[in-house]
Amino acid sequence: MTIAERHKHILDELAISGFVNVADLAKSLQVTVVTIRKDLKILEDKGLLYRSHGSATSVSPYVSDRSVQVKKLEQVEEKSKIAQKAVEFLEPKEAIIIGSGTTVGAFAQAIPRNYPLTVLTSALNVAMALIDSTEIELVQLGGVVRKSSSSAVGHFAEEMLKSFACSKLFLSVDGISLDYGLTTSNMMEAHLNAQMIRSVQKTIVLVDSRKFGRKGFGKIGELEDVDVIITDSGIPEIFKEKLEEKGIEVVII
Repeated sequence: MTIAERHKHILDELAISGFVNVADLAKSLQVTVVTIRKDLKILEDKGLLYRSHGSATSVSPYVSDRSVQVKKLEQVEEKSKIAQKAVEFLEPKEAIIIGSGTTVGAFAQAIPRNYPLTVLTSALNVAMALIDSTEIELVQLGGVVRKSSSSAVGHFAEEMLKSFACSKLFLSVDGISLDYGLTTSNMMEAHLNAQMIRSVQKTIVLVDSRKFGRKGFGKIGELEDVDVIITDSGIPEIFKEKLEEKGIEVVII
């Protein structure tokens, strides 16, 4: 196979899934990993892809901080379906944590108003979605409010969180990377989310498929910290395979 044929194959794979893995390309094309890395470097120099550790994507993997007022208008149908599926993971009278973000905001809105729960959250939009639920005991974390995410972060929120132990965490993230794990765009939010993971028995990530292969500034944790990921059918097949290899249940709506 010529270099031009290899490059066409790589770009075709990117067009299909938006993501390619160096080791997988080397195996399928029967060349060395070094050769594939050189190929990716050439294609990146031409502006045709973005390289990362051991992989490449068709779009920039880095995400920036954006307001929930903007993000709530995106992928609305997918987020609604993800939220409805997440409700099936609830059990009556359990204590759960709900993080911040528009997808978990949709999840909060999807919880039946008469469902008996204790909900601990840092997010103001989540709290407001549940405020009229007579059967839900609502615990609001306090602290510095990040206006872009409508959520409390910082020392006071983290100290308060240490006083509770919950069964499940329903978490949204800005990026899921095979080599870098879970991330969000703000380091204080990331630190609080990491502590949330340590406070529960099961972590359930609610995320639309655009977040796979992306990275935010603040690292939340490793993929091994996740038990379940609920996403839409746009997830690249290679991500689904790699996540399931790690023992993560991938639920596609």
